[in-house]
Amino acid sequence: MPSRKTRVLVVDDHALVRAGFRQLLETSDDFEAAGEAGTAAAALSLAATGNFDVVLLDIALPDASVLDTVSTLRRRQPNLPILIVSMYPEEQYAVNLLRAGVSGFFPKAGEAKDMLHALRAVAEGKKYISPSLAEMLALEAAGDAAEPLHRKLSNREFQIFVQLAAGKTVTDIAGELCLSVKTISTYRSRILEKMNLERNAELTAYALRHNLIS
Repeated sequence: MPSRKTRVLVVDDHALVRAGFRQLLETSDDFEAAGEAGTAAAALSLAATGNFDVVLLDIALPDASVLDTVSTLRRRQPNLPILIVSMYPEEQYAVNLLRAGVSGFFPKAGEAKDMLHALRAVAEGKKYISPSLAEMLALEAAGDAAEPLHRKLSNREFQIFVQLAAGKTVTDIAGELCLSVKTISTYRSRILEKMNLERNAELTAYALRHNLIS
């Protein structure tokens, strides 16, 4: 009897992208696209069925931040591996997401064969980072490369930093995260202090310079 294929939940808000991922999975002998979702809410609902072995999760969904989505998945399905796919450079987001509990990070500009390799790694319970990211982290650990200022931020601080940099107000962010305006204002002050900045405009300039927003 043939072994059961690894069931992948494909999550991306673009139908054409999901179709491309599905086609890629169907070319392999060991994966199947067992479900698709275009929003974080739909992904969480499907994941709750327990019918998947790994989640292929786009970094940008319309209804929730990736950090909140990952946090909820980790809380509800702690043993379900998550491979993030992103158009952003991995060195800017990967560390925060790995800290949040994802199993790997893969750039959308990567090769198809490498994505399958990444999926196999996380499905087996391993972590996946690209050789270039591994080299960069090793240089930072050895003190041969400066750590970007945004790496000093906690996951929550990083999440709020990106939203502030994108032009959202403290009130907007408080509503989205179900936190008080005072709490978000405290986070904002802490972020500015850690990054040695003074105004939201400087946060935006930094985020654009480091490809954290588009």
